[in-house]
Amino acid sequence: MGVFKSIDTDEFIKLKDKGVAVIDIRRPEEWEATGIIDGSVKNTFFDANGGHDIRKWMKEFEKHVSDKSQPVILVCAHANRTKSVGRFLSDELGMQEVYDLEGGIVYGWIDKGKTTVK
Repeated sequence: MGVFKSIDTDEFIKLKDKGVAVIDIRRPEEWEATGIIDGSVKNTFFDANGGHDIRKWMKEFEKHVSDKSQPVILVCAHANRTKSVGRFLSDELGMQEVYDLEGGIVYGWIDKGKTTVK
C-alpha cells in the first residue's frame, strides 16, 4: 500500500519545482473559470454527474506518471475529489507517493495569492 497525504502550498511548490507531476482532475468549465496552476496536466476524473471512466482516465494519467514509485500531486477545487482519487491510486493501485493540495486550487492556491494560467 502506498502513501496518500495532503500537502500545504509551500510543500506543493517544493515538489512541483522538483518535477513532480501535477494532475488537475477538475472539469473543463472549472479550468475555464479559475485557470490552472502553471505546468499542471488537465485530466478530468468525475463528470458533472459524479460518474467516471477509470480506463480512459488512467490512459491519460499514465502518459505523465508511468511508474508506481513516481510521486504525483492531484489538484481539484477544494480537495474533496482528490481525496477519493488519491486513496484509489495509493490503496487500490499501490502508488507509493500520492499527494493532494490541501484546500484545493481555491483555498490552497488562489486564496494564498498564487496565480493561475488560462
